[in-house]
Amino acid sequence: MGETLMTDDPALPPAPGEEQYPALALANSAIALPGGHTADLLGTPAQTNHWLTEHGLAPVDIDMREMCAAQLRSLREQIRALLASRTAGLPALPAALSAINEALTRVPTARLLQWDDGNGPYRAIPHPTTEIVDHALATLAADAADLLTHPDAERLTACDSTPCNRYLLRHGRRHWCSTRCGDRARAARAYTRRTRTRTG
Repeated sequence: MGETLMTDDPALPPAPGEEQYPALALANSAIALPGGHTADLLGTPAQTNHWLTEHGLAPVDIDMREMCAAQLRSLREQIRALLASRTAGLPALPAALSAINEALTRVPTARLLQWDDGNGPYRAIPHPTTEIVDHALATLAADAADLLTHPDAERLTACDSTPCNRYLLRHGRRHWCSTRCGDRARAARAYTRRTRTRTG
């Protein structure tokens, strides 16, 4: 099992399509690196807050808690599962669909009625951090649903460079999320050709 690196900067540019679809950026926020390492942009509450801020989904300091960061990481895995199903042409996992639909409906249109045994009924005022995170989860789930149902989904593909695990929207014949991955894939192909020539 590889080591997870807690980093805000895995030194990779956004994959094609991430600027248009924040859900794609979320799916790509755990990046497989050479040597069995992973860079997790949501590895800590502070990193999660930073990621949400960078994507316009939270203010700079919302006192993010681990429970909220874990919810975002969980949604990421469900979105990744749906992207994997879509790119492989397989049926979606029911749990992934349920998670997206639950996130879509997390933000109530009004403060809900609560009942306290001592004081009776009252309208709930959600904790500010919870409210922000719920809104972010709903926004990202809606964005994932938009991506998967948009004609752009036909261009959705997984990066074709091992060990990269990022998804992208393909432009032309390009199947790599970055120049670095493209260079690595070409180098691997050249190495394979040289090895065959020597042994053949």
